[in-house]
Amino acid sequence: MLICAAALLLAGCGGAGGPAEEHGHAHEEGHGEAGHDDHDAEGAEGAHGGRVLESHGRAVELAIAEDGAPPRLQAWLYRDGQPLPPEAGRVEVTLTRLGGAVERHLLSAQADGSLGGAGVVAEPHSFDVLIEATIDGQPLRFAYESYEGRTRIEPAIAEEAGIRVAAVGPGLIADEHEMQGLLTPVEGRTATIMARFPGPIRRLDAQVGDRVRAGQRLATIESNLSLTDYAVTTPIAGTVLSRQATVGGVASEGMALFEIADLSTIWVDLHVFGADAQHLRPGVPVTVTRMSDGVAAPTVLERILPGTATASQSTVARASLDNADGLWRPGSAVRARITVEQQPAERVVPLSALQTFRGGDAVFVRVGDVYEVRPVELGKRDDRQVEIRAGVATGDSVVVEQSYLVKADIEKSGAAHEH
Repeated sequence: MLICAAALLLAGCGGAGGPAEEHGHAHEEGHGEAGHDDHDAEGAEGAHGGRVLESHGRAVELAIAEDGAPPRLQAWLYRDGQPLPPEAGRVEVTLTRLGGAVERHLLSAQADGSLGGAGVVAEPHSFDVLIEATIDGQPLRFAYESYEGRTRIEPAIAEEAGIRVAAVGPGLIADEHEMQGLLTPVEGRTATIMARFPGPIRRLDAQVGDRVRAGQRLATIESNLSLTDYAVTTPIAGTVLSRQATVGGVASEGMALFEIADLSTIWVDLHVFGADAQHLRPGVPVTVTRMSDGVAAPTVLERILPGTATASQSTVARASLDNADGLWRPGSAVRARITVEQQPAERVVPLSALQTFRGGDAVFVRVGDVYEVRPVELGKRDDRQVEIRAGVATGDSVVVEQSYLVKADIEKSGAAHEH
């Protein structure tokens, strides 16, 4: 059986400047014929790699055992340095974690001559340890600190470094699809302005980009038929997209002079490929982002067009955007995030809270001015947050900004030893 760094883990370790600065001391109490003994003592490393705590000739060796299975407490009994069978006594271990959570482990006799606990000792192996044992009727009591993955950061320093925490709580994890598309004018809100009669163009009153109102004059043409001027006007309000007329030029009958579009609302045509189209439906939320400046706007998906482009084999998903400020310009490329579904999660944290620790995912919990690593089991995620299935509780204060600074502080202090 492998013993999980017992000499270090159960000897206690902590971050520089943190609460573990006085780690490694065992407070022992022995009661019996020798009377009451109350002093600090170092626990030596035992034959099984665990920490040995002794009083009046009786001793308990305690370790955390890992043999490919979840870690559990394991203990051996001694009298005058000689091993005893597990039936010679009893051992109960109380672990108090940062924040006050208490775990009690009653160890029972095992076939290999040790006493073993049934409960899993979850990471981090960082706690205050209390051992209450009886050997040959002699009661023993040992208490010591065993800290790892823990550091202390003064509030003023944390504030200056930008370290921020937030409470773990419920949230919604979005099933989202990223895609790109183009902005186009809304069909039915465009007008092509044409010359009614042939003749020279005497005057132009609108330029490309001008906003015009319905009925406004755009140009004046002298009719070759009546030799009188007539006004060319727009039937809709909108923006001048193009102009094919010049002063002094000759307009033929039916010649296109201007293209006008009402751009107060604009279409977003998104190109959907493959199986993504099967997940989309009208009414789902869409966030559209301009590639030019990163500005984003929310909208909803209106429809999935029935056709498929032959060349690209893409389907068009269409949404509309309010464009009262005119900054969404036809022909511009955009990217969009379509939220297909939102699933509730009991506990979520921002992605910024996650760090890699010992090759696994972890967050850092703060209690007072003490920070401690918590390995976590992750669930669903989107591009902003992730579900936490195990490792932290609702209401825990988790570092959500500058979490890498906390990780670095723990690592440089030597409080993050390997198992």
